[in-house]
Amino acid sequence: MASAKDIVVKPIAAADARRVVQSVHYSGKTVNNSQLHLGVFLNGRLEGAMQFGPSLDKRKMVGLVSGTPWNGFLELNRMAFSEALPRNSESRAIGVAMRLVRKLYPHIQWVVSFADGAQCGDGTIYRASGFVLTGIKPNNQVWKAPTGEVVSRTTMTKGGHNNATGAASMKVYAAQGFKPIAGFQLRYMYFIDPAARDRLTVPVIPFEKIAEMGAGMYRGKARPKQATDGHPPASGGATPTRTLQNSRKSHVPA
Repeated sequence: MASAKDIVVKPIAAADARRVVQSVHYSGKTVNNSQLHLGVFLNGRLEGAMQFGPSLDKRKMVGLVSGTPWNGFLELNRMAFSEALPRNSESRAIGVAMRLVRKLYPHIQWVVSFADGAQCGDGTIYRASGFVLTGIKPNNQVWKAPTGEVVSRTTMTKGGHNNATGAASMKVYAAQGFKPIAGFQLRYMYFIDPAARDRLTVPVIPFEKIAEMGAGMYRGKARPKQATDGHPPASGGATPTRTLQNSRKSHVPA
């Protein structure tokens, strides 16, 4: 039986990464500005992909770590893993990916990524892979149209969804019946350069805060909120379970 040690992570063409994401990722959508594409192979077959690139709002993100050069960080835009991959492949693939980034792009100091706790999961794999939690907030980035289509706020307010005004406000869409999906967005960061963590300008949030705030999600279903007696819910935590998977689509929230 194959194990996570049997996977191979290496650069792949953008077209191959997009194909995997479109067929496996829960959203079915790629990020157009991704620049680094890593494939996850098992027995020579491409079974997963990770896409890295600049954040859509770099001006806001770069300030998370003081002194970061404009090109000194990346966002892990998408992760998509098929069910064919062995248990714990996600955390191993992330570890290999970070070592590749350190080797190939020594100017990159840290990586940011987001867990979609409104549709997908609360970031179990990030927690198991050495990321720190630096943000939990109610979702205002993922909206549902009256037609049922799920769209991102960034796409709509930057002209990508029939937006004639180019305004950052969602008022015009809210008036049309668009609504944010209930849930949370969680921000995780990985420090390729350990010294960068000392320059972090926002607090590191204990993982327990996810349950306390009722921000937990597993396979697209909300986890129970932290009990008032201080005992955590029965499931969850940092164990690298296959929380981000279902029968066909990957629930990796990036």
